[in-house]
Amino acid sequence: MLYIIGIGLGNEKDISINGLESVRSCDVVYLENYTSKLMFKIEDLEKLTGKKIILADRELVESGEEILKNANEKNVALLVKGDVFSATTHTDLYLRAVKQGIKTRIIHNTSILTAIGDTGLSLYKFGKTASIPYHYRNVKTPIEIYENNKEMHTLFLLDLNPKENKYINYKEGLKYLLENSQGKISPNNKVVICAALGTEEQIIKYGKINELLDIEINVYPQCIIIPGKLHFMEEEVLELYKIQ
Repeated sequence: MLYIIGIGLGNEKDISINGLESVRSCDVVYLENYTSKLMFKIEDLEKLTGKKIILADRELVESGEEILKNANEKNVALLVKGDVFSATTHTDLYLRAVKQGIKTRIIHNTSILTAIGDTGLSLYKFGKTASIPYHYRNVKTPIEIYENNKEMHTLFLLDLNPKENKYINYKEGLKYLLENSQGKISPNNKVVICAALGTEEQIIKYGKINELLDIEINVYPQCIIIPGKLHFMEEEVLELYKIQ
């Protein structure tokens, strides 16, 4: 059997009781460690679950062979930072397991796509999510998504490489947006910066781009939100995070 279990955004205790009990019933436990930054020590999760945890890099998860082979014979868990289907790799693994007749169970948790509700922006008013990759110089997709979202809120995820401890800083993301939007995004645009959402280190800042470029935020991962048309209640919550 294969369990694919979301473990949330914070520390090892964010795993649900359902998820914890499932992990404790497994023979083999993998932890995917390339789509987001872990906010805890692996040893702490091992102590909580009572299981030895195998770190699964991109190659191991995308190939899926080792995980699926074990799941054919044993109870196997794949632990995923955030929620299970935040990355398409996990969807592919799930499909392959089902097609191979492997009994599969999904256990959900919070993700960046729900944690952004802390900003006060309505989740119903977000358009398509965009990602700003490391090699972004000739990449136009994030700008196109922003334009197509029109009056809806746009979330920009910033690329990261936890294995090498590399993360795109929000300032790089803002500069990319200014340089590639052909004037549609200006230094006077108001945006929201989120860092380490769902953790004890969480930071949310709201203000004009030129104001946000003058401050420092050094916790990760980070993301950028350009709000669309605001409801008065959204405005009221954003004021709590406004740069003074």
